[in-house]
Amino acid sequence: MKKTIKTLLILSITTLFAACQPNVEINTNTLDKVDLTFDSIKAIEYGADDYGMKKYVMAFLKRGTNQSLSKDSSNALQMAHMQNIDLMAEQGRLVLAGPFFGDQDLRGIYIFNVESIEEAKELTNTDPAIEAGVLQMELMEWYGSAALMGVNDVHNSLTKKSFTD
Repeated sequence: MKKTIKTLLILSITTLFAACQPNVEINTNTLDKVDLTFDSIKAIEYGADDYGMKKYVMAFLKRGTNQSLSKDSSNALQMAHMQNIDLMAEQGRLVLAGPFFGDQDLRGIYIFNVESIEEAKELTNTDPAIEAGVLQMELMEWYGSAALMGVNDVHNSLTKKSFTD
């Protein structure tokens, strides 16, 4: 069925084009070579290479040296941390963020849509939890699927309630 729809679509487009161009011959032998699954527009928009991949900078959030905040101060700092995450995501600089379960020293990750560790460092320095010493970050370049660039749009379509409301 998928091949039939693909063939009909290509024949329709080709026929329409050929009708506008006299003396153009339609070659149906090449229809099976057309890949309708590749989205060149999205590949460009997401910055994908030929493998559908791109470079990111990953941040590993680790427990910092300052763990002596009061409960109220800790809650306020967490809210500011979450608001900063939202801001970086809205700017398109933060592709993915999330905490790890448990109470180990490795607390969570960020994946930044930036070209260099230096750019990611500038962004991590805007995080109130980093500034307060509650968290520290280790930054590494990472090669992953360019499809991650669409995660925030999909996430927003699934979100009923915000962490920062």
